This record gives sequence, structure tokens and C-alpha cells, in this order.
Amino acid sequence: MDVRADVIHQQPRGAEKAKNVLGEARNRRVLQDIGNLVTDRTAQVKPAAQIAHPVRRSFGAQLVAKAQAAATENKKPTALVIDSKLAAEPEPVPKQVARKPDPEDVILISSSESEKGSASTRRALRKGSSRKKALTSVLTARSKAACGLADKLNNLVIDIDEGDADNELAVVEYIEDLYKFYKETEDEGRVHDYMDLQPEVNAKMRMILLDWLVEVHRKFELMPETLYLTINIVDRYLSVKAVRKKELQLVGISAMLIASKYEEIWAPQVNDFVFISDNAYMSEQVLIMEKSILEKLEWYMTVPTPYVFLVRYIKASVPSDTEMENMVLFLAELGLMHYHTVIFYCPSMIAASAVYAARCTLNKSPLWTETLKHHTGYSADQLLDCAKLLVSFHTAAADSKLKAVYRKFSSVDHGTVSLLAPAKTLSVE
Repeated sequence: MDVRADVIHQQPRGAEKAKNVLGEARNRRVLQDIGNLVTDRTAQVKPAAQIAHPVRRSFGAQLVAKAQAAATENKKPTALVIDSKLAAEPEPVPKQVARKPDPEDVILISSSESEKGSASTRRALRKGSSRKKALTSVLTARSKAACGLADKLNNLVIDIDEGDADNELAVVEYIEDLYKFYKETEDEGRVHDYMDLQPEVNAKMRMILLDWLVEVHRKFELMPETLYLTINIVDRYLSVKAVRKKELQLVGISAMLIASKYEEIWAPQVNDFVFISDNAYMSEQVLIMEKSILEKLEWYMTVPTPYVFLVRYIKASVPSDTEMENMVLFLAELGLMHYHTVIFYCPSMIAASAVYAARCTLNKSPLWTETLKHHTGYSADQLLDCAKLLVSFHTAAADSKLKAVYRKFSSVDHGTVSLLAPAKTLSVE
């Protein structure tokens, strides 16, 4: 004991502190098992170095034993459910793959009678399949019928611009857009009932003025566009300005002067209109009225008149010939002569109705084609009322006192179409 005490006293200063730390560490390990704590210092030193290894080995042995016991327990249930026939050959673990169709589903596509399945299930599945097939067949048939009808209608529409493909002036690339724009803007140049605003002018006076302007137009050998624009200018001016009776003719010749300047290459001079009116007005009056008309109409002269649509619709009336063209123009001019026609119907409808009435008069078959319906945008039923009105004007033209249009189209130059009998199918009883 003295020797050990001397050894302890001979140790360096830091050794005692390190020894105390080691002892504390050992004491902390021993605290895990209170029963192993020994009060004797000698017993603490010797067994302390040997305690760690036996504990670790026994703990490892316990873990191994528990693992073996768990493996044994896991194997027991499996051994209980294995079939005796399959004991020699263990059943493989199935892989996670896509589920194969059940035998009941396979029955629908198999012709083998040996396949098993419920008879009721097969009947139900087959019934559902047949319903789906029937519905699909109906939808397919309807789709084919609709496509066939559309193709049939497209085949019935004739390409009327095919012959003008090389004509740059025909502007085939833009012609459809142009007429779509004309139909959208035709109401801007259309007049409504304005006779209530005129204290001295009535519909009869308007008709007399236009009948005289038709003769002036024919005398000067002007373009058809000029006549239609003249009538439009007269109506639009009368709708915004009250005119005295003695100035109505002045309005007419001034309107034709403006239209001639707009449409003609060589327009008649002011003196020509003064002369044709039997010097009823002076040149200065014509110029003043011309200025007044332009100011009231705000210089808006580019309007879609019925003639703009007539050119296109006559072309769509395939086959078209000179007789057909003259008959259409005859009926259209008869309609413009009457005030109520201009008030109740837009320019495009007047033009389309003139074509329909002309085809009825000339006994064309069919009376209205898919090509005309495509280009005019009107069906035969929509044009029926206006066409009957035009035919009634044709019927009464021979007995009317105002025969300028009738005489014009009874000439050889216009194919004497006014002498033809009116359409019986559109005659009003």
C-alpha cells in the first residue's frame, strides 16, 4: 500500500486530473447497471477494464438470438399456407406487372366455347358492347351524311370567277371581300321614308322626275352606273333637304352632273344639262345646286347602289346571256322608279329579286340555284315578296303614262325584253 501511495505521489500533476476524468467516465458507464457498482476501489479498477467486452458480446449474442427467433416466426405462417402439392417447389413471388384481362373480359373477343365465365356476365358485356357499337354506327352514319351533304352543296356552287383568273381588273383575289363589305355598308347609302319632310314634293313627282332622267340618261348614252347613282343622290338629298316644286328638276340634272363626273370618262357639260332642260335654269344655278348637294351629302359618293350588286348577281345566274341581263336591268329600273320599293328594300335585295323575277319570266330551271344563294345570301323565299312587286310593275308598265323604262327596253338594243309576258308564277291575282 505504501509503494502504491509513493507511485501516486510521483505522477505528474496532469496525471491525477486525467485519472479522475477516466474514473468519472467509468462510473457513468457503470450507472447503466446499478447492481454492478462496487464500493471497493480495487474492485473498480480491475473489473472496469473487463466489463465492456463481456457486455458487448452478450448484447450481440442477444441480438443474434432475437433475429433468428424473428426469422423462425416469419417462416411459420408461410409453411402453414403452402399447399402440400407445391411443397417441393416454392411459389415464386409475383412481380408488379400490368394486370392481365380477366377471363370474363377475354370472352368478348374469343370465339372459343371452352373458355369459362359466367353466362350472365357474358350477356351483360355483350349487350353493352352491342349498344356501344350501335351508337357508334349511328354517329358515324350521321357524320358521313353531314359531310356528304356539305360536299354535295359545295359541288353545286359554281366558281363564277374561274374565267377571270388571268384578268387583273377582275380582282378575283378580293372580289368576295369587296361584296361582303358592300353588303355591310349598303344601309349607309340607303334612304328611309322622307316624304313627310317635303311640303311640296310627293312620290308621284319623284316618279315623273326619274322617268325624265331615264330619257336624259339614254339621250347622253351614259353608263348604267350613272343612272343608278343619280337616283341614289336624288333620294338622299331629298331626305335631308326640303325642296320646292320648281327646283325639283334642278336637283335632278345637278345630281346627274355629279354622277357623270364620278362614273363617266367623258361627262356631259353643264351647258348640255341646261339645254336638255329647255333652259329652265342657268348654268350658275346648276353649279350652286351641285355644291349644295355635295355639302349636304358630305361628298359621300361611293355607295353600293343596286347596280353594284346586279353585276355580280347576273354573273352568278349561270348560264347568263344578253336576254337575261336585259331582263334583270329592266325589272330593276322599274323597281327604282317606284318610291316604296326603294324605301322598303335594300339595294342587294332589289338586285337579287330582279334576278329571281327575271329567271321566272324567262322560265329558267331551276328558278334559284345554290350558286345564286351563295353569292346573294338570300333564299328564294326571302325574295318572293319583292320579286312579286317587280313583276306587278312589269304587268302595269305597258299601260302606264310614264313609259321611259318600258320604251327603253322594248328597243332592239335591249332585246325587247319589256314586250315579254310577265312571270305567271309571280303574278299577283
